[in-house]
Amino acid sequence: MDSVQHVREVVVTSKLTFREVIPSQKLSGQQLERLSTQSVADALRYFSGVQLKDYGGVGGVKTVDVRSMGTNHLAVSYDGITLGNAQNGQIDLGQFSLDNIDELSLYNGQKSAIFQAASDFASASAVYIRTRRPRFAEGRRQNWKAKVKYGGSDLLRLSALYERQLADSLALSLNAEVLTASGKYHFRYRRRNLDGTTAWDTTAVRQNGDIHAERLEANLHGIIAQGTWQLKGYAYNSARGIPGAIVNNVWSRGERQQDLNTFVQGQWQRTVGNVFSTRWLAKYAFYRTHYANRDTTRLPVDNLYRQQEVYVSTANVVELLPNWSASLSYDLRWNTLWADTYHFAHPRRLTHALAAATAVDYRRLKAQASLVGTMVNDRQHHSPSKIQPSTLNAQNSKFTRLTPALFVSVYPLRQARWLSLRAFAKQSFRMPTFNDLYYTEIGNARLRPERATQYDLGLVLNRHLQGRRISHVDLQADIYYNKVRDKIIAYPKGQQFRWTMLNLGEVDIHGLDVVASATGTVCRNVNATLRAQYTYQRSIDVTDARKPYYRHQIPYIPRHSGSLIVELDWRDVTLNYSFLYTGERWNEQENTAYNHVQPWYTSDLSASWRCKAFGGELRLTAELNNVLNQQYDVITNYPMPGRNAAISVEARI
Repeated sequence: MDSVQHVREVVVTSKLTFREVIPSQKLSGQQLERLSTQSVADALRYFSGVQLKDYGGVGGVKTVDVRSMGTNHLAVSYDGITLGNAQNGQIDLGQFSLDNIDELSLYNGQKSAIFQAASDFASASAVYIRTRRPRFAEGRRQNWKAKVKYGGSDLLRLSALYERQLADSLALSLNAEVLTASGKYHFRYRRRNLDGTTAWDTTAVRQNGDIHAERLEANLHGIIAQGTWQLKGYAYNSARGIPGAIVNNVWSRGERQQDLNTFVQGQWQRTVGNVFSTRWLAKYAFYRTHYANRDTTRLPVDNLYRQQEVYVSTANVVELLPNWSASLSYDLRWNTLWADTYHFAHPRRLTHALAAATAVDYRRLKAQASLVGTMVNDRQHHSPSKIQPSTLNAQNSKFTRLTPALFVSVYPLRQARWLSLRAFAKQSFRMPTFNDLYYTEIGNARLRPERATQYDLGLVLNRHLQGRRISHVDLQADIYYNKVRDKIIAYPKGQQFRWTMLNLGEVDIHGLDVVASATGTVCRNVNATLRAQYTYQRSIDVTDARKPYYRHQIPYIPRHSGSLIVELDWRDVTLNYSFLYTGERWNEQENTAYNHVQPWYTSDLSASWRCKAFGGELRLTAELNNVLNQQYDVITNYPMPGRNAAISVEARI
């Protein structure tokens, strides 16, 4: 009897358009479906070197820090174009659902392929979010997917995806989602005195963490002769409470925030004669934030902020020789921020970035070098009135910087490509945000840009094993050293929307990242995948030997952290276990007993069952998160949910 075997999708790309030197960490769409995660931010926790700042609950702000460099050094790319937030530089990754994501990738240093935008060369690390591209079975011209999920904190998530083949070279996809949750969950809160005695120990319900959000995304995918194009429209609208920190016996806050994030972006790419390729990107974004604080213990606040961004980019690569290519990229980005606060600066920023790069792929050597020139021009228009901005008192400031990078990968074994050694050295910087510079209450116009130097040395072992129980093994290990000068630290204090600024001067970061995975067969019809990662980071302040926190670990960076994922497949049933661990940290600059934050760990379980129904496929999933009911804070005084469960139903036609 004939057997049916599944062949994985193969993506063919020319070496002209994609010559990657250093591989990334990746999670595919199928792997993301298995994890007990709500958003992109939750999934990124399973990458090595990543620390998630989570302020609690479904609607809490979630940002990512890679290798202690700070959130603002991380570039987040959504379908090839970097997401921007000139106001505070931090992308809330909690707003991006996983329902329409095909792949998440994390690159340290930068994406080591020379055919990319100039801003991609400039980042210290980058996360690439690639959404689903429509795929149709033979004889079909449309796909439907709908999903309903209900869980703890009264979470209800409804999502739908529609894909349509409009023509042989044109496809449409529409994705919509609605999320609502009360944000309430029980937690146990304990604080100890310096002598180790208990200051208080109580159980309470988290308040003011509710959220209602809608997301709508539309895409057009087109194919042209030797090229492709894509047009995307995105809108995210949310109204949420900000639960705030539990301090001074205050258990509920009056902070509310409404966000409307919208953008339209497009890209066009074409190859000419397999020698030259060009890519053009364009984007317009509008962000509206309404923040109100009606705490009776504080002065009332009711502020409106509006951001605009215009972005244009071109990248061009040419094959000089069969194993040698070069590229030239240029980016233009314009940002502006308006607020109705008294004497607001109303800043405008114009950023030019020009990148030149070259790549060599010769026998057992791959190398890439790049040089990025960046010029930033800031202009302020101070407003003496709360309502009407003024063009008086205009001020200008300019900043120019050149940042080089070198990436090398070597295959030491003559006849084998399953083992490679890699290294890179890179300089980068990040400009202070509009928040850092111009906010009336906390801005510091004298802040200097952070400067970072990165060094990395690692190895990659990636091998397929024929005829064995373990069919594939992958190992990545890196040691690294980062030096950050004029480092700016921002964290919420009291009011989460307003940030306290710290300039630590110089930070030394020594680290080790290890990622290992294996795929194989446990027994007949049972396949298993194991993925584990470990991170060691020694990130210390070396600014001033006279300070009491000299050579102390910087706030919220653990020395040790890691994760484990175990996946089992048996016919139409899948089981998943995931474990997260974060070691001890300190919530202030001084590493004292009072500022010590306990380690925490969580275990999550999920099970799925697929079946054929109604001419399509039905999938039922049950989740049990934080199985051991661990009581913990990612950020001090922001307690996280304990044990909670969720169930979801997904239909595909």
